[in-house]
Amino acid sequence: MTHSKQVIGAPLVIGGRKLSLSRAIRAGDTVYLTGQIPMQNGVPMTTGTIEDQTRAVLDDITATLALAGCTRNDVVKAMIWLRERADFAGFNAVYGEYFPHDPPARSAIVSDLLVDCRVEVEVVAWRPLAGGDQ
Repeated sequence: MTHSKQVIGAPLVIGGRKLSLSRAIRAGDTVYLTGQIPMQNGVPMTTGTIEDQTRAVLDDITATLALAGCTRNDVVKAMIWLRERADFAGFNAVYGEYFPHDPPARSAIVSDLLVDCRVEVEVVAWRPLAGGDQ
């Protein structure tokens, strides 16, 4: 049985600059996604409502999970950073649309974000590999 980590997805590039992080990493049966900010056409989404930005983030997370052979149903933990406490209700309403049944464990904090957006979301998924650990 070989134990290794697998990089999921192409390198992240913003403004022509390759970022020093991976989109996601699979380690055995667990998939760790990098914190996702809202993106539109490859550029950080600095405008739009919290609902618009949350949908953009969760759609990108869904796409990255698919690259790892996972779905949102495989997400076991989510970490949420919001720029404004007042955005929580709008964020939570959209989040509930994406995780309507048996939602993952979740933490949420209000924080100054490094990019001028309203939300960042990081998730961890668990999906056993076919045929054991690779």
